Amino acid sequence: MARSSVAAIDWITVLLFLLLVSFGWVNIYSASSENEAFSLTDFSQAYVRQAYWILFSIILIIITQAIEAKFYERFAGLIYVISLLSLLGLFVFGKNVNGATSWYQIGPAGLQPSEFAKACTALALAKFLSDMQTNIKVLGYQVRAFLIIAIPAVFIIPQPDPGSALVYAAFFFPLYREGLATIYLIVGASAAGLFILTLLFNPIWVVLAVAAVMLFILIRNRKRKPKYSRYLLTIMVVAGFCFSVNYIFNHVFEQRHRDRFNIVLGKEVDSKGIGYNTNQSQIAIGSGGWIGKGFKEGTQTKGGFVPEQRTDYIFSTVGEEWGFLGATMIIILFVLLLIRLIHLAERQKSQFSRVYGYSVVGILFIHFTINIGMVTGLMPTIGIPLPFFSYGGSSLWGFTILLFIFIKLDSNRVNEW
Repeated sequence: MARSSVAAIDWITVLLFLLLVSFGWVNIYSASSENEAFSLTDFSQAYVRQAYWILFSIILIIITQAIEAKFYERFAGLIYVISLLSLLGLFVFGKNVNGATSWYQIGPAGLQPSEFAKACTALALAKFLSDMQTNIKVLGYQVRAFLIIAIPAVFIIPQPDPGSALVYAAFFFPLYREGLATIYLIVGASAAGLFILTLLFNPIWVVLAVAAVMLFILIRNRKRKPKYSRYLLTIMVVAGFCFSVNYIFNHVFEQRHRDRFNIVLGKEVDSKGIGYNTNQSQIAIGSGGWIGKGFKEGTQTKGGFVPEQRTDYIFSTVGEEWGFLGATMIIILFVLLLIRLIHLAERQKSQFSRVYGYSVVGILFIHFTINIGMVTGLMPTIGIPLPFFSYGGSSLWGFTILLFIFIKLDSNRVNEW
């Protein structure tokens, strides 16, 4: 790397990354170690493997910074196709882990391509939107953008890994920033709200409530000569959607997904079965109080009561051992990182870099929000890691590549016209 490129690196973002990775490793060490002496040569220990994965991520950082920034834009399409092929290959060569065929077994280690596909999709979407001929306000281009986002998600869902597929909703952030009509966000949010309301109440009452709201709006706008057919069509679409929710919920969702939704919505209480993880996580976080029980002093952590505590539920270790203050500090670090990345995205001279930057923000935000919500019982358990924090090589490497490609693009902005 040229000296000017190194000087142009946003070291604030790098510092936030290092803080999150370091504090994540400390909590993985606490969650996975027993009373044995500390050792960095015992590869049977999760914290040892994570330490070496962190070291390898430094090599990945060097590689991403050594590659010319234009490489990522020039070969975005090829990188995207390779990522799709890696996802398809799982159906033939993949290894089943915990009920999901999401891994390639490479010697003693496993590699999860869906963790890298997010960065590849971000590059492909940035390349498409930055094309001079692309107008995201035109329906045809919107469909192409949606297909770029949807294809990897469709490949991931049958693994089955719906949690990783859900993350692709994050790409609506850059689409909206680049001019996608607000109606898509309104429709998406409305569909999610109607889905939850229909699970809680009889579909008939939900449809009648929507009809009442539409009637109220119609009466208020009667002097403007509204088109009654639009209101009628909206009510018909809402009715069709609401009456299809129960079928989708009971016949498309798996039993474990239905149980998790019912627990979050308060329709079921199951602290020993499907709700065990969330219940134990809430106990761990709640027992930490204001300042926590202390490093390696968490009784829930040491007792192994929280399954997957070093991976998806790592935040429960923070809550128990570092308390409210420690948990708040981690949340602040993530918020600062997101704010910083938005700032970097907005200062880009290249549309490609800006779109990619907002894709990074969206992916990290979705992961962060869902993981914290899942661990605290505010959202169903869908099994996605906390970025830079959870145990796992594929997860750490995927997020590292995702972030540092953007750092490289940002450092090259001085060379953009």
